[in-house]
Amino acid sequence: MSSNQSILELSSITKKFPGVLALDQVDFNLKEGEVHALVGENGAGKSTLIKIISGVHKKDGGEIKFKGQSVDIKGPKHSRKLGISVIYQEFNLVPYLSISENIFLGREDMKGQTIIDKKEMYQKSKKILQDLGIDIDPNTQIADLGVAMQQMVEIAKAISMDSDIIIMDEPTAALGDNEIEELFKTIDNLKEKGISVIYISHRLKELWQVADRVTVFRDGQYIATHPISETDKDLLITEMVGRELKEQFPERDAEIGEEILAVENLNRGDLLKDISFSLKKGEVLGFAGLVGSGRTELMRCIFGADKMDSGKILIDQKEAKIENPRSAIESGIGFITEDRKKQGLVLVRSVKENISLTDLSQVMNGMILKDDKDKKLAQEYIEKLNIKTPGEEQEVQFLSGGNQQKVVLAKWLIRNTKILIFDEPTRGIDVGAKKEVYSLINQLAEEGVGIIMVSSELPEILGMSDRIIVMNHGEIAGQMDIEDANQENILSLATRE
Repeated sequence: MSSNQSILELSSITKKFPGVLALDQVDFNLKEGEVHALVGENGAGKSTLIKIISGVHKKDGGEIKFKGQSVDIKGPKHSRKLGISVIYQEFNLVPYLSISENIFLGREDMKGQTIIDKKEMYQKSKKILQDLGIDIDPNTQIADLGVAMQQMVEIAKAISMDSDIIIMDEPTAALGDNEIEELFKTIDNLKEKGISVIYISHRLKELWQVADRVTVFRDGQYIATHPISETDKDLLITEMVGRELKEQFPERDAEIGEEILAVENLNRGDLLKDISFSLKKGEVLGFAGLVGSGRTELMRCIFGADKMDSGKILIDQKEAKIENPRSAIESGIGFITEDRKKQGLVLVRSVKENISLTDLSQVMNGMILKDDKDKKLAQEYIEKLNIKTPGEEQEVQFLSGGNQQKVVLAKWLIRNTKILIFDEPTRGIDVGAKKEVYSLINQLAEEGVGIIMVSSELPEILGMSDRIIVMNHGEIAGQMDIEDANQENILSLATRE
């Protein structure tokens, strides 16, 4: 049950990263047995705050009090020892171990020094699951469970650690309506036991079903805290986005031409439902939406990385048979992925090797790679994109995030790509590099390239797009010309049930 006694108090918390003030004198408090929701746009500082509480990041300033005592959280192990557990959106479970083995992973009950006491772990797991109202055999393998039940195992694991605080990061993102109801019942059970919950969600409507209070962050700053009964969705949206665009976006002067890409009635399982839209030459088409809305899944289908179940893709009014990334590349489509380090670059190879990766024919004589051609091509794009590197032989892993992103862009420009998909183009790069990327996008548009830009930063979507499509639960919730767009109506479409 909730009380007025605070279990966790954060005062004037500050966290800096290179070129970014992620948290600026932030305050937050959590009471015993309450569910306290934390909301804000992507980049508002929610994740950074959670990582400080869980020991992943160390604060640069401010004070943390736990149960009335000032603490310096030294790392994740220390945080767990205090009684703080985090359930991330991507679960930390071993698929081919049982529920009980996962609950006590790394903390197994032992018989003597060498034998794991599986019977004891089974009995403890069974009691924890029963207390949560879950009727399932603890010997069941994780791989045999659905997403909702896997989440319950994560909660059981947190309880087994005698957690006083459980942090839930987007816990309903992958759940259906019935599963969400079960989760909310479980959270009520946690409250009854006096366990406190920090609840992070983009789905504002569900806050009135589960939260006691809600705190709004914006641009790394604390904005307000409200009892959930004394606020409404419109007020929260206004507080989340209530600012002028601070970023300076370059002036756009691209001439928008004829249609270059059309997607018709694209479907993929439950992830994408009847998607249709078009893109014109020289146009920057922004895709907005919440985490899990289907934006990246759509782009992967267009690029052939995932197969669609039905639908058509037309390029220059002709149907394109895109069965894999190779056929997409040959059709003139490039994809600058959300995770450049894992999917966009070969980090242990040089700048020149990465740049020529999409079209080796330009740097080969027959079957022989010509180093002079490779070097010349790399130097041309290092100069053209102002890539800051000691030279073309530098391994990409040692470049800054912004310069890594330019290398990714260069590898598509060497092919004269006519449709470029940017998925979170400025994620993890500093303000100066952002402006350079924006200028390069505008330059490409002026040259007649059709640009699709997926971004979770609304100022970026509004500052760069000619037209905006909003996605929600795998569907197009609406689209608008930039003259009619603002942060409030985009968020309203993105959060609409």
